[in-house]
Amino acid sequence: MISRFLVKVLLVKLLLVISLVWALPSYADDFTIGYLQLEKDPRYSKKQSFARYLLGSLGRPYAGAEVALKESKFHASGIGASFKLEQVKGKDTAALLASLKTMNAQGVQFFLLDLPADAINELATATKGQSLVLFNVSAREDRLRQAQCQAHLFHTIPNYAMLTDALAQYLVFRKWKEILVLSGQQPDDLEFNQAFKRSAKRYGLDIDADRPFALGNDPRQRDQNNTSLLTANADYDVIFVADTKGEFARSLPYASVKPQLVVGAEGLAPVAWHWAWERHGAPQLENRFEAQADRPMRDADWSAWMAVKAIAEAVQRTQSRDFAVLSKHLQSEELVLDGFKGNRLNFRPWDHQLRQPLLLATHNWVVERAPLEGFLHQLNNLDALGFDQPETQCKF
Repeated sequence: MISRFLVKVLLVKLLLVISLVWALPSYADDFTIGYLQLEKDPRYSKKQSFARYLLGSLGRPYAGAEVALKESKFHASGIGASFKLEQVKGKDTAALLASLKTMNAQGVQFFLLDLPADAINELATATKGQSLVLFNVSAREDRLRQAQCQAHLFHTIPNYAMLTDALAQYLVFRKWKEILVLSGQQPDDLEFNQAFKRSAKRYGLDIDADRPFALGNDPRQRDQNNTSLLTANADYDVIFVADTKGEFARSLPYASVKPQLVVGAEGLAPVAWHWAWERHGAPQLENRFEAQADRPMRDADWSAWMAVKAIAEAVQRTQSRDFAVLSKHLQSEELVLDGFKGNRLNFRPWDHQLRQPLLLATHNWVVERAPLEGFLHQLNNLDALGFDQPETQCKF
């Protein structure tokens, strides 16, 4: 017979096991993906989005992540779990960092960041060396892939260098090599401008003049807010406009002194996604997104969708939820992602930027896809866009 003492010991152990099960976080039965965003992100301000320019977002990209979650419904079944999105909004970076740490302590190790570049840099720096992966889905700044890169920070949205390389390839292809640059003076405008100068040098374009513009009607800034004055006395085939808000750029077509094309933030723009892309099954994805969000898909939407799909593919391919296994697969050449743009996609090992083709589009049509034919790379033609390994400043 079992002694009373042994029965008591068994009961204590049973109660201990039950208490531990009850104490497990709600994430235990799910493969939870965190999604962090600011409560008031100036990039989505209605005051800044009215122009609806080509590089701008039409809304928060969370809808893209939701579409990917529905598409990946069965990807985690092999590990006895299902995917779940946990959306967190914070008033500032400190609040988001606190939420990230709490979720990470409860077992969440993969996070999508819909944040400005400075906030992403703060979060990535604060979590350096920890067992988690961050996906940048909306910040194009080159510095996040260069001096501010981190080993656990991945980028699904293309950076400025990729965008301007795609545009430069097309201008060279069309033999439009004389460029007038008009640039805003906001930090993002200057970075966009600097990226184009790099691409122009890389592909042999000639910048005839680089002129700053200023918004408004201040007569003291007449030389910088008058389109006729800005576009006069220069020899150019094309006007490149660096305007990340889009307010000035939208007024430029058909208003220049010479009847030349406008590219960059208006006219012909390099984008990650466009609703008019008709190849490689793209209309099906566009339709699913529009049914979810009731608006066309834009770059950040596609990038959020792609980040969730990358996680889901890693889980399905490895049949594991072990962080080390998944992280290794995300960084390997064995990763195969379909972005509905015609190429096998994966992350560059030197800066964790997603390799991808880019679309050159007007407001209602896709003119071309880059890299263009003839712009080759010795290993992967997609690396003809953006920072190639020999020129990277990233040091993991």
